[in-house]
Amino acid sequence: MKNLDVRQLKLKTQAVHAGETPDEKTGASSPNIVMSSTYIASPEVGFSAENEEQSNEYVYSRWKNPTLEQLENKLAILENAEASVVFGSGMAAITSLFVTFLRPGDQLIMSDITYAGASEYANEILPNMGIEIDRVNLSDLPSLSAAIKPNCKMIYVESPCNPICRLTDIAAVTQVAKAHGAKVAVDSTFASPIATQPINLGADFVIHSLTKFMGGHGDALGGAVIGSQDDMDELRRVMLVHGGGVMSPFNAWLIMRGIATLPLRMRAHQEAATAVSQYLENHPKVEQVVYPGLSSHPQHDLAKQQMRNFSGMLTFRVKDGPRATRLFAEYLEIFHYAVSLGHHRSLLFYMPTDDLLSTTFKLTERQAASYRAYAGDGMFRTSIGIEDPDDLCADLEFALSKL
Repeated sequence: MKNLDVRQLKLKTQAVHAGETPDEKTGASSPNIVMSSTYIASPEVGFSAENEEQSNEYVYSRWKNPTLEQLENKLAILENAEASVVFGSGMAAITSLFVTFLRPGDQLIMSDITYAGASEYANEILPNMGIEIDRVNLSDLPSLSAAIKPNCKMIYVESPCNPICRLTDIAAVTQVAKAHGAKVAVDSTFASPIATQPINLGADFVIHSLTKFMGGHGDALGGAVIGSQDDMDELRRVMLVHGGGVMSPFNAWLIMRGIATLPLRMRAHQEAATAVSQYLENHPKVEQVVYPGLSSHPQHDLAKQQMRNFSGMLTFRVKDGPRATRLFAEYLEIFHYAVSLGHHRSLLFYMPTDDLLSTTFKLTERQAASYRAYAGDGMFRTSIGIEDPDDLCADLEFALSKL
């Protein structure tokens, strides 16, 4: 778009057109996949990626690649941010953020419930780097204020959080953080920019596992950090160039193709998840359902305030989770009993509470009790796809009838 400011367009139009232009040489409408690892360089280009004069040139695809650059521009526009950096996986994005912006002696306040990979990295790796980790229920603002120390450099949020779909008031957390000079990072994978744009709520960084709703088809790993131009330049220099967690251009192309239909898919995810959650909530063999779009969700009012779309993630629990797991794996045909989420097909997986509390989360007794209020002894994390909700409910009904 030569003369049109894509940032002024509506979100559905941005999902299709942001970051993409027809190829000038061939007129190709779809983005090209540039698989080359190296490029013809001008004589002035130095060998080191630290050479600032070559920052606008393509030299080597670990440093900069045209296909990845298109995806990065699209993500920045969708999140109303200045820039983004994409990585080979969501975990590569998360760990790169920590390594770039935290130093020995810094305090990191992390949501007590967060994605298992990030949580376990904070348990096992960051303390060895001299980073002080404090776990806080970020839906409890007084607890956050009490936990912040003068050395706090970052508050790490997930909303809705994985796996229990608890929400955090992002705008309120950023106000507390700014008062203490700390940056706020929000993993918005469960929400997507269709539901929530954390930069607009004051956050400094947005993280996405692009493998999930953004790509949407379960066929490409990827991750991204989105934020200011200066911060993204530093992240790229420190951890993309030197850390090497670069995304494949083919995966970038697949994810861009997925993002084009993100607004349509998120609407379908929400419609199906609403129907399935209402069906489950009324089922005699289901003990509890947690979905931000239900009025029974403890933070439904915050969901209506902070989310334009309630997404496709829900949890539910039954009396005997381990037995149900075996029956679901055997009898479900439309749902796949599998990890991951945000795909076009529906997925579910049993998450036993005692296992998670002993391996993934390091919680106080009060925090563990709060977790159990959502999860009981274990719950099914359920990613609702874009299938017809009547078929999904019938699939669940058949499996639940075996309990």
